[in-house]
Amino acid sequence: MWIFTRYGFFSIACANKPRSGSIDVDVVMVRSRLKEHLLNLQERFKDASLAKLSIESSSHTDYRYRLVMPKAEWVAVLSEMATEQTWRNFKNEASLFERAHNLSRRYVDALHDIWGVMHRLQIHESDDTSNKIGKSHA
Repeated sequence: MWIFTRYGFFSIACANKPRSGSIDVDVVMVRSRLKEHLLNLQERFKDASLAKLSIESSSHTDYRYRLVMPKAEWVAVLSEMATEQTWRNFKNEASLFERAHNLSRRYVDALHDIWGVMHRLQIHESDDTSNKIGKSHA
């Protein structure tokens, strides 16, 4: 799962069980490209056990930074973030958060790029639909 929040971008995946290497559906890795994003998350949830977790770092993994935690804790964090939403425009909210916390503008710039990519997907949806309809009647 990918999630974009005002705190940053996170990729969430199930962790592996230590001994067998099989997927542990009860433990997740909350991964990030930027350490700052995980630090923002820990600051926001400073009273939760998430704030006490060590941020793991490796240059040999797809995402350099990660927190490993019980899935139930991540579900509680997601739920809390959903309840705090009070804005109409996410990119504007992320920009306000970035300025208020003196953070890098790179994340907000990336959000605009992602918006553009997804907008193009929407624009081409009608092309894809027309092609499928045309092919099914051929």
